[in-house]
Amino acid sequence: MTLLQPIYSIYEWYISRNLDKDKMPKHVAIIMDGNRRYSKLQGNMNVIEGHKKGVSTLENVLEWCIDLGIEIVTVYAFSTENFNRPPQEVEGLMNLFVESFTDIATNKKIHKNKVRIKAVGKLELFPQEVRDAIKYAEDKTKDYDSHQINIALGYDGRVEIVDALKKIAEDIKSGKIEPSEINEEMINDNLYTAGLEDPNLVIRTSGEERLSGFLLWQSSYSELYFTDSLWPELRKVDFLRAIRSYTQRDRRFGK
Repeated sequence: MTLLQPIYSIYEWYISRNLDKDKMPKHVAIIMDGNRRYSKLQGNMNVIEGHKKGVSTLENVLEWCIDLGIEIVTVYAFSTENFNRPPQEVEGLMNLFVESFTDIATNKKIHKNKVRIKAVGKLELFPQEVRDAIKYAEDKTKDYDSHQINIALGYDGRVEIVDALKKIAEDIKSGKIEPSEINEEMINDNLYTAGLEDPNLVIRTSGEERLSGFLLWQSSYSELYFTDSLWPELRKVDFLRAIRSYTQRDRRFGK
């Protein structure tokens, strides 16, 4: 425990106590950025160890969300561009995905809080063992409806929209629909996230202030929050500040 920990604990209590429960977000999306930079800052830490620390942070954040009554969490875990990283890192991440999805399927807290696990993105790009682990976790939690965590893998917001339009084009070609029938609801129904409510709040760590292709369609009216903390170093007080910022905003939806 650091000397500042008691102060942070008091601050966490203070923020939590003063959150407006009627304005809490239902769906929080997170760009988990900073694992690699965290590894470099540690000196000789292997980059995969940085990603493992990021997995621990995600477990903490999920617990915080459950405690706060946040029902849906969507996290950006791996983009299509991430396949271009060094082969050793990509291989290590694939192994970490297998390990993480297998572990989460048997996690007592997941089952106690009835958390449904779902992966979204171009999952066909991943090795079979990763897809098997994803299916295992999804099958083990498919009947839960208290909370849901969506893990974006092989994801790119522009590609998602293009894929949705391709599906609609096929329906037009086969005569199922007319071009004039295309509307927002139809596009929503053909996205990777079909059936999910749009995120109320999008959080990005590491100090970068951009969406990087994350939920481009879905976040059109989302509130955005950026924090300088690297993802593996994210503290509860950092997360609570993001939630407090959201509850204090006047959401007018263009009105």
